[in-house]
Amino acid sequence: MSTVIGDENIANVVPRPIGRMVAYWAVTIILTFSIALSGIGQLMRYGGNVDLVTSIGFPLYITYILGGWKLLGVMAIVIPGFPRLKEWAYSGIFFLMTGAALSHAFVNDYGDYGFHIILPLFYAVLGIASWALRPKNRKL
Repeated sequence: MSTVIGDENIANVVPRPIGRMVAYWAVTIILTFSIALSGIGQLMRYGGNVDLVTSIGFPLYITYILGGWKLLGVMAIVIPGFPRLKEWAYSGIFFLMTGAALSHAFVNDYGDYGFHIILPLFYAVLGIASWALRPKNRKL
């Protein structure tokens, strides 16, 4: 039991919902790890990145552009501060991933079981979830 003596001000402490914070970091870590690995793979032209790009008719140099932007977007999301830059990074990831899904769909390159459409759309949804769950200190 606490007693107040004199004119002391008692601060109202509002507990932060731990579940929301855990969900934010879980989604954000999965998103940033996946996008970073994809960006590194595109910069190194590792694995099927060359086939993915050339099969839909894009020039091969686009892998350097996309890979670089992905890594910069991941850094913007993870580094504290810069809320406006975070907004741009989230929107960039959304447009990049939906654009990838649509590019594959327009040339009928669905991959096995629609993998070339489903995976980028999954990353777009992760981006939306990370954006929606972010704490107040990461918002504008």
